[in-house]
Amino acid sequence: MLTRLKVGLLFLAIAAIVSTGAAFAAEKTTLWHVKGVHPKGYLLDIKAIDADGKLFDVVAIEEDGNAQLLAVKALSGDRRYDVKVVVSDDRHAPVRAIDAKGQILDLKALTPEGKQLDVRAMRRTGSILDIKVFGTLGRYFAVKALSPDGVMYDVKGLKMNKQRVESTIGSVQIHAHVKAIPPARGL
Repeated sequence: MLTRLKVGLLFLAIAAIVSTGAAFAAEKTTLWHVKGVHPKGYLLDIKAIDADGKLFDVVAIEEDGNAQLLAVKALSGDRRYDVKVVVSDDRHAPVRAIDAKGQILDLKALTPEGKQLDVRAMRRTGSILDIKVFGTLGRYFAVKALSPDGVMYDVKGLKMNKQRVESTIGSVQIHAHVKAIPPARGL
């Protein structure tokens, strides 16, 4: 049986947890643009595209002041689609936006002429996969996240375990999670 003192301490602990949660909820969310960087010096919009051809913005999301590991998402109003590298037998795994039910949206880079280029994961170094825009004639370009202040991060696929399938969303098998991270510095 709880004494009044124990009930009072329990109440204070719960109040502290709730107020801490409220403080986190009040933190600022910052959206970073996700772009392809063409070697000629211009940026390519990266969009998620549904079966009807509707375009959705792809962003990296900085939440609660955490600027070390940014979630990459496709946005449709208040709805967020996770961006993932999906399991594939292709040499270069596709990068897709996926909702909680497993609906898949293609990720494409849009050229100024309106051409759509694939966004794929190519080589892997340890637990990190390079995410690239695949251009014409076997060329590929970097994918970056750009902050409102002009800071540029790398967009990468991150493996959390050694299994080929990290998780499943609906019926879609996930190979790696797509995140924006600070660029690696040379030693």
